[in-house]
Amino acid sequence: MPQFIKQHLVVAQNASGRNMNVPLYRFVGDEQGPKVYIQSSIHGAEVQGNVVIYHLIQKLQNMPIRGEIILVPNCNPVGTNIKAGEYTLGRFDPVNGTNWNRGYHFDQAFVEEFATTVNTAESVESIKQRFRAAMKKQLQDKLAQDWGVGLAQRLNLMLQQLAFDADYVLDLHNGPVSTRHIYVPEYAKKSASLFNIPHVILIPQVFSGALDEATFCPWWLLTDLVNQQESRQFNFDVEAFTLEMGSQEVIDFAEGEIDATGILTYLTAKKVLVESELIPKEMSRKAVLLEDYKILYSKQGGIVEYMLKPGESANKGDVLARVLNVDNLESENATSDILAPCDLVAILHFPSASILSGTQLYKCFTKYFEL
Repeated sequence: MPQFIKQHLVVAQNASGRNMNVPLYRFVGDEQGPKVYIQSSIHGAEVQGNVVIYHLIQKLQNMPIRGEIILVPNCNPVGTNIKAGEYTLGRFDPVNGTNWNRGYHFDQAFVEEFATTVNTAESVESIKQRFRAAMKKQLQDKLAQDWGVGLAQRLNLMLQQLAFDADYVLDLHNGPVSTRHIYVPEYAKKSASLFNIPHVILIPQVFSGALDEATFCPWWLLTDLVNQQESRQFNFDVEAFTLEMGSQEVIDFAEGEIDATGILTYLTAKKVLVESELIPKEMSRKAVLLEDYKILYSKQGGIVEYMLKPGESANKGDVLARVLNVDNLESENATSDILAPCDLVAILHFPSASILSGTQLYKCFTKYFEL
């Protein structure tokens, strides 16, 4: 069985000067192998990932592994504790207004400079070790700079140091009211079918600030650069994904076990689990390019009934939602329908029945295809 280690990482201090820390659960195998990093709840209201990690910990205690698996539940204790009445407002840093998932670091010039130090004779493992050491030093220097960094960015950089040391990185999220879906970099498209997740968003290798991009963009760029300049073709075998596992503000232990099993299925395929015989489910997996993952904005305000549930499909012209206008309850203008602008699959919708004009009402797959 793997060696189990529990540690804590100090990620912030509150106004009383007391440390705020997060638990790190480590499983270290007897055999050498890949390193895996999994975190949850970078957005405070997205709590289901903690249940998934709970199930992973229960299962991994009895599963031989290769390499190391690091699990960091509730990785943002600040966001988790930002409440307004019944709601958790943990999506943005309350001090600086920054999205908690947009402060990770990527420096293209740094990667380009490092690529010039690589030659054909060096082993892949040696390159990975040198690149990780250089990258983690850059992150540490950024944390230690004289002018400091914002609260969200500091948290992100500390977590990124852990994640960048891993070969496989999974960032567990939830949508507002959502069905399961996963963000997959286009170069790792084949791995999308290793998860038991029915909806796949294929994203370009472009950095927009999130953890998955901060992990795979440096490796993808390094791979591209060294393969252009060397006759040998390098493959560093690093993958990172954002997994969206249902709706925020709720937990479901039964669903959490299903998702934990899906993650273990992926890790089985990556040869992290020594004795596991898990295989991906035979299921329909609909995929879409990021450019075809569309937001439907409401054209009017009011009180809305969501007619199309996450995961359901609609044809062009079908009713997606019905809006009630309380200023016109006596007239035929009291209600109006919001129609599907094209054939689509609803992935998530706004969590509240009260909407302003311009609200992100639905996010939808369009021009989708089967993997």
